Amino acid sequence: MTATKTFHSWGKLRPATAKLLAPAWIPNDLPGTGPFLAYGLGRSYGDSCLLDGGTMIETRFLDRIQHFDPQTGILRAESGITLAAILRFCVPKGWFLPTTPGTSQITLGGAIANDVHGKNHHSAGCFGNHVRMLDLLRSDGSRHTLRPGDPMLAATIGGLGLTGLITSAEIQLVPIRSAHLDVELTRFCGLDEFMEISASSSETWEHTVAWIDCVASGNSLGRGIFIRGKWSDRGDLSTHRTARLTAPFEMPGFTLNRFTVQAFNTLYYRRFLGKTKTLHQHYAPFFYPLDGVNEWNRIYGKPGFYQYQCVTPTAAGTEPMKQILTKIAASGQASFLAVLKTFGDVPSPGMLSFPQPGITLALDFPQRDPATRDLFLQLDEIVRACHGRLYPAKDARMNARDFSQTYPQLESFKSFLDTKFSSDFWKRMTSATTPS
Repeated sequence: MTATKTFHSWGKLRPATAKLLAPAWIPNDLPGTGPFLAYGLGRSYGDSCLLDGGTMIETRFLDRIQHFDPQTGILRAESGITLAAILRFCVPKGWFLPTTPGTSQITLGGAIANDVHGKNHHSAGCFGNHVRMLDLLRSDGSRHTLRPGDPMLAATIGGLGLTGLITSAEIQLVPIRSAHLDVELTRFCGLDEFMEISASSSETWEHTVAWIDCVASGNSLGRGIFIRGKWSDRGDLSTHRTARLTAPFEMPGFTLNRFTVQAFNTLYYRRFLGKTKTLHQHYAPFFYPLDGVNEWNRIYGKPGFYQYQCVTPTAAGTEPMKQILTKIAASGQASFLAVLKTFGDVPSPGMLSFPQPGITLALDFPQRDPATRDLFLQLDEIVRACHGRLYPAKDARMNARDFSQTYPQLESFKSFLDTKFSSDFWKRMTSATTPS
């Protein structure tokens, strides 16, 4: 009898019950009739990592390093290995990931399937820019070794797991002399000042990001802290520690509201004296501040939470983002975590990759429908009007029309689909009755 299991995404909005397939070794084929979907650690926020009623292929046992060249930094590993495990292996040897999202608790296969990006997109592009090769198992039993230039690779990078099962991959790491970074924090007030600091940082600071106060309004609208870092020559090559804290239970919904978030944001904005502060910081708190607390998604309570991440193009200037921040501040919806950064013009290799040159904003909102979804519809209108787009890996309610209109290579991508792979996200995007 095939076991079944309930799966969750990180937003914990809607679970999925599916058959479980958890191979200990790279399989020669996929048993059963499907539909199938690979599942790593479930850190996608919406439903792109879920397949209710299908067969979920857990990759957590496919976690072996297959080859590493300490001279070139080329690493080959199975797709279920986590970025955290790769770092524990490579950092003491003087190597680091070429780019990394805000958590190390994702798998190599998930990083490729979502073509994740980090704080250095302006110089390094996306994760997929550094994939030298990957092996793909299709539902018909065929195996494919894909390299740059292969259109099947372009479909698989950022392809949301819909072209087959990524079984292993080879990536190019980058050299480091220390596990620490020289970091500078600078207060800014308003998007225009944010853009000025960002432009002046792009050539001399490898990693840039900003925390932004999405509750502030009036003269304080768009205030935040700009964070920039570059690898230091000082310090050892120590790796990160396993998180020692765990969110003990799901917080009551009333604890995250406009007033508690406003109080926190004010204190955080004034966390240091003066306009600028410098730090010598280990990579763990710089890249992965939330990894220090296990199951931090519990703070949003039992109903779960949405993450809304959009990008507004460079050609549109700062006005659309100002409109977005104004709408959020006026709504009374409290975003506890809000991250602002710029994307550079390094093209992504994936057909469905999210980044494009411009400004990207990522926000977490407790699920308080219908008010939360009503706010998102207003934000959608602004993003749509400036020809921006939303991030499928974070999405739980995107309009199918917006998806098709903002990802121009979607029709080309469809020709590379494995017809026995699907997801709840893909079902939403291909349903004639998809809700807005």
